[in-house]
Amino acid sequence: MKIYLSAVAALALLGACDQTSGGAFDRPLGSELDNGNFGNATMNNHLVQTGQNGLTINLQRRFASEVESTVNFAFNSAQLDGAARATLTTQANWIKQFPEVRFKVFGHTDLVGPNSYNRRLGLRRAQAVVSFLASQGISRSRLEAVVSFGEEQPVVATQSMERRNRRTITEVSGFVDGDGTELNGKYAQVIFREYVTSAVPPTGVTAAQSISEGADGG
Repeated sequence: MKIYLSAVAALALLGACDQTSGGAFDRPLGSELDNGNFGNATMNNHLVQTGQNGLTINLQRRFASEVESTVNFAFNSAQLDGAARATLTTQANWIKQFPEVRFKVFGHTDLVGPNSYNRRLGLRRAQAVVSFLASQGISRSRLEAVVSFGEEQPVVATQSMERRNRRTITEVSGFVDGDGTELNGKYAQVIFREYVTSAVPPTGVTAAQSISEGADGG
């Protein structure tokens, strides 16, 4: 009887240990060290390469973090001022690095005036941005059909005139071939393009540097 009770107690103790340790005896050796992230880097690379991990979203995040994606307008105007042109020039330079990528421009207005009029105004603003980007050497085939939200998506919810609401937003919208496979296996080329773009211009090299580099025959 005592042996039976001891066995029951031992089983109960093992059961309690298994519950408190989360079933440690049933898990593969070393699994206690894995917090669920093991292999994520490899999996992420696979998903990116196959276009399954929202490559468009990832590029959009990068675009928005490296350049200003928004330009603003004067009241009841679709004219680009100096600040808008400077921002769009920066956008164009970034876009040129990725000829595989398509972009879409969204037009917005403030809440003053009829919504039907504001939709047309938002569209004119988006078209002005597309025209400027095209003038910087961006193919119009990569600038998808512009969209106007008019007054529907204000940054500041006010019925008064608000410059921050009078804007366009440029976003990554997809790829020239439709699924991003043009970038598949070409990340080294992208990095090289960026390296060349960021290189010191020839005018920034001093004469002494030129002589020194020339002496090596390189």
